[in-house]
Amino acid sequence: MGRKGSPRPPQAEGGCGPARPSLLWALPEELLLLICSYLDAQALGRLGQVCRRLRAFSGRDLLWRRIARGCLNSGFTQLGADLAAGIPVKERVKVSQNWRHGRCRRETLLKWKRNLMPWMHLDGEYLYLSQAEDIRAYRFRPDSTGLQRRPQAIFSGHQEDVCRFVLASSHIVSGGGDGNIILSKVHGSFSIKFSAHEQEVNCVDCQGGIIVSGSRDRTAKVWSLSSGRVGHCLHTVQTEDRVWSIAISPLLSSFVTGTACCGHTSPLRTWDLESGQLVTCLGTDFHRGAGVLDIVYETPFTLLSCGYDTYIRSWDLRVSTRKCVMEWEEPHDSALYCVRSDGNHMIASGSAYYGVVRLWDKRQSRCLQVRRDGR
Repeated sequence: MGRKGSPRPPQAEGGCGPARPSLLWALPEELLLLICSYLDAQALGRLGQVCRRLRAFSGRDLLWRRIARGCLNSGFTQLGADLAAGIPVKERVKVSQNWRHGRCRRETLLKWKRNLMPWMHLDGEYLYLSQAEDIRAYRFRPDSTGLQRRPQAIFSGHQEDVCRFVLASSHIVSGGGDGNIILSKVHGSFSIKFSAHEQEVNCVDCQGGIIVSGSRDRTAKVWSLSSGRVGHCLHTVQTEDRVWSIAISPLLSSFVTGTACCGHTSPLRTWDLESGQLVTCLGTDFHRGAGVLDIVYETPFTLLSCGYDTYIRSWDLRVSTRKCVMEWEEPHDSALYCVRSDGNHMIASGSAYYGVVRLWDKRQSRCLQVRRDGR
C-alpha cells in the first residue's frame, strides 16, 4: 500500500484498471466478438461485471442472439426470425430462465361467475376472452400490474355460447353454438353475421381473406371475405365426422381439419383450399375416439396437434405424413384442449383437469412446469 496522500494510479477508459496498453482492446472488434461467441450465458454475464466497457460490449444483441435461440420463449422462431426486436436479447434470456425454473409472480387477473371454459387470445395490450355468448376485450393496466376490471369492448351477436374465435387483422371471427359465424371489427361497432352450419361451429380460422369453419354437422366450409362476397360459401367438405379443430396453412394453399375420430379414417386430414379436395391424411395409428381438439401451424411445413388421447404431436410434412416426428404425453391421462408454441422450443398445453396448464421443452419428454387455476 502506498503512503497516505500518495497519488492513485490513473484509471483506464471505462474503469478497467491502470492506464496501460490492453492486449484485449488492442484486438480487432471482429476478433473480440468471435472470442465472446464461444461463451455461454453465465460466462458472458460474469464478463460484463469486470468493467463498464466490457459490460456494454458483452451485452450486445449479436452475442446473446445465439444463446437466445436455444432458450424458451425468447422471441425467436425456429427459422431465426426475431418477433420481439425492440427488447434487448440479453433481457429476454433472463426472462427465459424464469420460464424454465418456474420463477413467477402469481396473481388473479380476472374472476367470473359462470363456470365455463373460455377461449382466450392475447394480442398486444389486450386479452380477448369468450364468456358464454360474448367475447370481451380486457386491457392491461398502464403499470402492468394486471387487467382492468371492466372490459374495453364487448362483442355480441351469438344466441348461444361462443365455441371458438380468432383475431385476423382488425377483425374477430367467431363461431357459435347457434351455427353462425360473426365477423366483428375490433375497433368499431361494425359486424356481419351469417348462418354457416346446421349445428354448432366448433372451430374457425381466418387468413388471406378466407374463413374456414368446422362443425358438429360433419362438414368443413370455406368462406370468402372479398368485397361483395362476404359470407359466400366457396366449398363444402364432407368430413364424415364431427370437426373439432381447423387451421389454414401459412402458405394459403391448404387447411387441416381435426375430427372426433369416430370412424376408420385419420382424424387429421389436409384439404386443398382452392378446390376443397382431400390432399392427404396425417398419421395411421390413432385409436378410436382420439379426437383432435386443437391444431396450430408453427411454420408452413410443421404443425402441432392435441386432443382426447392425451398426446401432443409434432408433424413435419416434409419428412412424413404417416407418422409424427415427436410426441409428448399428458401424465395425468387428461384430454388436451389447446396447445400453443413460441415457434422455438417451448410448448404450452391446456387441459380440463383442474384447469392445468403445462409448459414443455421440445428437447425433453417430461414437462417443465405445471400451473393450476387455483380453484
